Amino acid sequence: MAFRYGPDMANQGPTGASPSTPPETDFGFRRVAEADKARLVRGVFDGVAGRYDLMNDLMSAGVHRLWKATLIDWLAPRPYMHLLDVAGGTGDIAQRFRERGGGRVTVADINENMVRVGRERAATSGLANVDWVVGNVEALPLPDGTVDAVTIAFGIRNVTHIDQALAEMYRVLRPGGRFICLEFSHVVIPGLAQLYDAFSFNVIPRLGELVAGDAESYRYLVESIRKFPEQERFAGMLRAAGLERVQVRNLSGGIAALHSGWRL
Repeated sequence: MAFRYGPDMANQGPTGASPSTPPETDFGFRRVAEADKARLVRGVFDGVAGRYDLMNDLMSAGVHRLWKATLIDWLAPRPYMHLLDVAGGTGDIAQRFRERGGGRVTVADINENMVRVGRERAATSGLANVDWVVGNVEALPLPDGTVDAVTIAFGIRNVTHIDQALAEMYRVLRPGGRFICLEFSHVVIPGLAQLYDAFSFNVIPRLGELVAGDAESYRYLVESIRKFPEQERFAGMLRAAGLERVQVRNLSGGIAALHSGWRL
């Protein structure tokens, strides 16, 4: 199932003419037209789709696997639960959810290459009862109130309109459903931030060039972490979207963070 956009009429004037200065957003440390960000992000992940786990290994020194296990522990999967995993194209979270006794999974990702990789891995690993959807989190192709849980791991910072994405994920949750986000975040331990910055800006792009032949994509991913809202600000965005009982758990001193909220 694919989801596509038509022209963005909301950004046009009364005569249909585009404004002289289109709205901009962050793409790493660059400012780009909002209309271009999804295409630029898609280009990054087109290049790394087959090496997505390797990408996260490089960016977290392999610790992302423990962080994802912590996400699943906090979610506490049950056989009755229908999980929507957003930006989960390779099926990593879906696999962990099913292995821990979860029920049906819908994986949604804007990137067709990521979904293709996930389907191929599912076929070889025996992962079943998964629906694969190519769709944008800002306009999810799912009905209202149809899933018990929504997860998004290392995807929210690449979204153009985070508030709109949160509203959509809230919309598809059933009353009593839960949202959990795992994302690289902002270090909270004095001294660790400087070491982490040195590793991120000096080492990760070089490793990306050596291992994947793509330093620029890894440089963007490092920059995008620094542009992402700090923990409490992002928690406020969850509350603004309607989620309640919002909690934050820092992981590895804030290198990553889990944000949880409920639709009550």
